[in-house]
Amino acid sequence: MTDPRGEQVADLLAFNRADVAEVISSGRTLDYASRIYLSTGDKLYSNRSNILLEIVADDVGRHDFLLTPCSRDTFRIIYGDTNPHRGCFGNLAEALAPYGIEPDAIPVAFNCFMNVPVDGVSGALRVDPPLSKAGDSITFLAHADLVVGLTACSAPQSNNGSFKPIAYRIEG
Repeated sequence: MTDPRGEQVADLLAFNRADVAEVISSGRTLDYASRIYLSTGDKLYSNRSNILLEIVADDVGRHDFLLTPCSRDTFRIIYGDTNPHRGCFGNLAEALAPYGIEPDAIPVAFNCFMNVPVDGVSGALRVDPPLSKAGDSITFLAHADLVVGLTACSAPQSNNGSFKPIAYRIEG
C-alpha cells in the first residue's frame, strides 16, 4: 500500500476467507511482538494466534494498532459533530457485508501510517500527523487466503487535517 501524497492514514482489516470469524487481533499481535509499534518483519496474528499478514517492507515504521476505526460515534463524541458521517467503520462495514461480516465483527484495525505516540508515564494517547511522505509504502505478505478491508481514513486528527487517496495493489 502506498501513500501517494503523504500524511494519509489507511485502516486495514483482514479476515480468514475460509472462516471470517478468524480476524486480525491487535491484542494477540501486540502480545507476541511485545511492543506497540510494528514494522518490517513483524507479523499480524489472528484471534486464533495464526499469522494472517507479515510486514515485509515498510518505509515509515510508525503505524497504530490501538485505536478502532472511526465511526459516526467517534465524530459525535470526539469532534462534536451533530450530523456525523459514517467514517472508516461505516465504509468497512459496507464493504465487508457481502462476505457475511457483520459490523460487530469489525475489530481494531491496523492503521497504516497512523502516528499515535503514547506517553511513557501516564499512558495517554495522542494522535499526531502521520510521518509518511508522498510515495512512502508498506508491503504485506498474506499467510492465508484473506478477505481484506481497506479504507482511507477520514478523521481530521489522523491526517493532519486533509484527506487524500491511498493506493494499493494486490499481487497473486
